[in-house]
Amino acid sequence: MKQKNYKLLVCALAMANISAFSINNCFANVADNNVHENIVSAENLTEEEVAAKIDETMQDVSADNEAAKEDKEIVINNDKKNKVDKVQDPEAIAKMNTWKEQRPTEETIKNNNSAYTDMTVVSVDVVGNEKIAKEDILNVLTVKAGDKFNIKNIEQDRNNIYNTGYFYDNYPSYEVVPEGVKITYHVMENPVLNSVEILGNQVYSTDKIEDMLTVKKGEILNIRQLNTDLANIEASYRQDGYILAKLRDISIDESGNLTLTFNEGILEGYVVKGNDKTKDYVITREMRIKPGEVFDAKKARRSMQRVYNLGFFEDVSVKILPGKEDPNNIIMELTVIEKRTGSFGIGAGYSSEDGLLGMVSIGDTNFRGTGDSVKAMYEFGGDGGDDSGYSISYTKPWLDEKETTGTFRIYDRKFEYDDYDNGGDLIETYDKKNQGYELNFGRPTDEYTMNYLGFKINNTEYRGHEDGLDRSTNTEWLDNNFGETRSIIASQVRDTRDNIFYPTEGTRTSLSVEYAGLGGDFDYTKLTGSVQKYYKVGHAQVLAFRGSAGYANEDLPEAALFEVGGQNSVRGYRDGQFSGNRMLMGTMEYRFPLMNKVQGALFTDVGDAWGGKSWGSWSSIEEDLDLHASVGLGLQMQTPIGAMRLDYGWGEDGGRLHFNVGGNF
Repeated sequence: MKQKNYKLLVCALAMANISAFSINNCFANVADNNVHENIVSAENLTEEEVAAKIDETMQDVSADNEAAKEDKEIVINNDKKNKVDKVQDPEAIAKMNTWKEQRPTEETIKNNNSAYTDMTVVSVDVVGNEKIAKEDILNVLTVKAGDKFNIKNIEQDRNNIYNTGYFYDNYPSYEVVPEGVKITYHVMENPVLNSVEILGNQVYSTDKIEDMLTVKKGEILNIRQLNTDLANIEASYRQDGYILAKLRDISIDESGNLTLTFNEGILEGYVVKGNDKTKDYVITREMRIKPGEVFDAKKARRSMQRVYNLGFFEDVSVKILPGKEDPNNIIMELTVIEKRTGSFGIGAGYSSEDGLLGMVSIGDTNFRGTGDSVKAMYEFGGDGGDDSGYSISYTKPWLDEKETTGTFRIYDRKFEYDDYDNGGDLIETYDKKNQGYELNFGRPTDEYTMNYLGFKINNTEYRGHEDGLDRSTNTEWLDNNFGETRSIIASQVRDTRDNIFYPTEGTRTSLSVEYAGLGGDFDYTKLTGSVQKYYKVGHAQVLAFRGSAGYANEDLPEAALFEVGGQNSVRGYRDGQFSGNRMLMGTMEYRFPLMNKVQGALFTDVGDAWGGKSWGSWSSIEEDLDLHASVGLGLQMQTPIGAMRLDYGWGEDGGRLHFNVGGNF
C-alpha cells in the first residue's frame, strides 16, 4: 500500500566481502609429543560445503586419534604404593615372585622346543590352575595325544590359553618317555579382582565407568573381557563427542587392584593468531569449550559456526596442539584472516523539483576490534532542507558474562513520502517526519535460544501535502495514523542454522508480542510468529521454507500495519502492496549452485495482509483473507561488497523485478 520515493541517484559503498573459511587441525599424540597435522581447507569451496567440511574435519580428528593410540599392555606390577581402598594379598605376591623365579626365559623355551621335533605326543597336561577348571583349558588346546610334536602347534596352544583371558602367563615343559614326549603347560592365573581405581576422568564419573565394566570384583580377572569393556568405554566417549579421550594406562598388581588411567583431552587454553584488529577475547568468548574442560567435537563444531557467524573473518583455521603445562592436555590454536568490517556510503542526486539530495553513512560491525557494531547515517537536501535527518545505532553483543546483548538506536528524519494503493496507483505525496529511539536487550536461555525485551518510542508527523489527493484536512485519518507510539516488545528467537549467512540446514523460529500504550496515542497488541527451515539435498542444493503470521487486536496505525509484497515477502508484487491488521505468508525455494560464488533459485510465494479500517475508495484494505501467489526465479552472487540477490517474480498482475543487497532469508 505504501512505497517510499528514493531520489538518491548515485551511491558508492565500501563494504566487506563474506567468504568461506578453512579448518586446519592436528592431533597431538601426548605419549611422545609428536604433532600429526590433518589439514582441511574450505578456501575454494562454496558456502554450502563449509558445514560439511567442518563435519569432515571433526571425523579426521577422530581418525587421527584412533591412529595415534598405542596398544596398551595390561601389566601386573608390584608397586608398593598403597591407597586405603586397595587390598594387599601377601600370598598372591609370594606366588607371583615364585613364578618369576622359576619361569624359564623365552629363549630357553625356544631352544628346548627344537629338541622334540617329530616326536609323538604321549600326553598333554596343565598345572598351576586354581580357579579355572583343567578341562576348560584342555578344551582350547589343539595338540592331542598321538599327534606329532610341532613347534608351531605348541605356540598356537600357548596363544589359545592367553586368549581365554584368564591367564597372566604360561609356558610348556617336556618329559621324554620311551613312547615319545609328555607336554605340560604351566599357567599363572590372573589375580582375583579386588578393587578398581579410575584416574584422569572428568566428564565421565567413576560410577559411570565402573557401571560400564562387566568384570566383577571377587572373580578372577578376564583380560579379554576387560579389553572389550575398555573399547566400549572409549566408543562411548567418541559417541558423546569426546573424540580425543583415550585410555592412557592400565595396570593391575598381584593383589588384584586394577588401575585405569584416562586422558580425556583437557583443554589447557587458546592461542589466537592473525587478528591484527580483533581482540583475542572477541574470538575466544565464542568458543563453547572453556579451559579446563574436556575437548568435545560437538562443542568445537558449534564454536566454529559461532566464530564464522561473527562475519569478521575471511578464513579461520584450527590446530590442536599438546599442552605446555601438561603434554597430556591440548591447546587450540586459532588462526584467522580478517576482512574489512567497516562500511562507508555516500550518495548524491538532483531533481528540478527538490534540488540537491545527499546521503552519507558510516559504520563498523567490529568497532575497534571489540565486536561491537556502530552505524551512523545522515541525509540532507530538498527544498528548504525538507529531506534531512539522521540515524545512529550502537550494538554491544556482550554486556556481561551471561552474554547479554544491548542495542540503542535514535533517529530523526524528514522526507517526502509517496503513498500508493493496492493497485499501485499514487494516492498522495506528502512530507513526513519520523523520529524516535529504541532500546533492546537480549539474553540466551541456551545455546540456540535468545529472549529479547525492547522499549520503543516512535513519533510520526504529517507535515504537509505535496501532490495527489489532499488529505491534510481529513482529521479522522490524521488522528488515527499519526502520533506517538510507546511500546514494549518481547520476543524469543531459536536459531539452529549451521550458517546465518548461507544456511544449508537447521531452523530459525521467532515469536514476538508488542504492546503499545504506556501513555502514547495508540493502544494495541501485536503478535508475530515466523519459522524458517532448511534441508540440504544432494551435494550442494538446499530446500528453504518460510512461514509467517501476524495478528493485532486493534486497528493499527499505518506505520505499524502488517505489509505483504516485495523482495522479502511475496515477490512479483510491489513493496507493501497489501497491508492490514492480520498477515499470513509462506515461501518455498529451491537453491542450487551455478558456478563459483553464483547460486540460482526457483521459488513460489503466497501471502496476504488484510483487515483494518478503510478510509474510503482510496484505502482499499481487504476485509477477508485473499491469498496472493507468485512464482519466479532468482540469482544470488558473491561480490566484493557482499551478497547481491536478483529475483523476478510473476504475480497476478504480471512480472516484477526485485533487487536486494545482503541476500535472501
